Amino acid sequence: MHAVILAGGKGTRLRPLTDTRPKPLLPFMGEPFAVGLLRRLAAAGCDRATFLVGDAAAPWRGLGDAGVAVDVVTEEAPLDTAGAARRLLRGRAHGPVLVCNGDILTDLDFGALLAAHDEAGAAATIALTRVADTASFGVVVCDDDGRVRRFVEKPPPGTVAADTVNAGTYVLAPEAFDPFPGDGPLSFERAVFPGLLDAGAVLRGVVSDGHWQDIGTPDRYLAGHRAVLDGRCAWPAAAGFRSVGRLAMVHESARVDRSADVGVAVVVGPRCVVGAGARVADAVLHAGVEVGEEAQVCRAILGENARVGVAAVVGPEAVLGDGQAVAAAARHP
Repeated sequence: MHAVILAGGKGTRLRPLTDTRPKPLLPFMGEPFAVGLLRRLAAAGCDRATFLVGDAAAPWRGLGDAGVAVDVVTEEAPLDTAGAARRLLRGRAHGPVLVCNGDILTDLDFGALLAAHDEAGAAATIALTRVADTASFGVVVCDDDGRVRRFVEKPPPGTVAADTVNAGTYVLAPEAFDPFPGDGPLSFERAVFPGLLDAGAVLRGVVSDGHWQDIGTPDRYLAGHRAVLDGRCAWPAAAGFRSVGRLAMVHESARVDRSADVGVAVVVGPRCVVGAGARVADAVLHAGVEVGEEAQVCRAILGENARVGVAAVVGPEAVLGDGQAVAAAARHP
């Protein structure tokens, strides 16, 4: 099975963390998010994955051995969500291709999605998830057999019978791009799927009860960690981590003082140091972070080698970039 991973976004909402690496390479549960995704793909039987990235391939080298052969394809100019996939696959695909987004946290069953695609003989199969507020999404309306009948863009709640939206994972038949000649930008959502439907092709929608969320903002990035830590989302565990306290993971190379309070929803990465009397809650510490004595870190993301001084307070809703420092708090007698 061949998987194509869309990873060309700039990650602007996660700056300054994405100033030093692409969004899918940010640590997630202790290792690059892309590595966790590759592990999930390997478990589903995928043996080859192609990352469609921006204009630089260098950051993507050395993703590690996740059991999948990895290729990286750059684009000299942005090609929207489907342009690079069309360029890669048109005339070359010899079987169904699984397409994933590189910033969507999900534990949906890839194998079940592929099986549904094969059964329907579809040109494209779209994973769907249910939402309470359809006004923020494009709704995919299917019949009782799961065949897609129409797309409705951001309808007010209750104005259409369906509440199913595109979950960002697809299976494409080899001929899916045949109706779209040429090169350049192309959108799955605005052009490919509506165009296939208009041409009479079979599109299948598969509703998943699995976890699904974008992790492209600081709040959603933290929420994704909480979902994995409390068991709402199944995600591969990175090597070298152990569970401690109340829903927290600490790398074996980290040093956490006995008197430090590591609270709920915390991931402490490799080589981190948490000093005496410090408190860390609802936070992710990337590799090499130092939290000084009696400091408080709450609802925050600390980039690689960040420093928090003695008795300093970081958060809520704080993001420190790689190497950024917060000075020690003034102490009064």
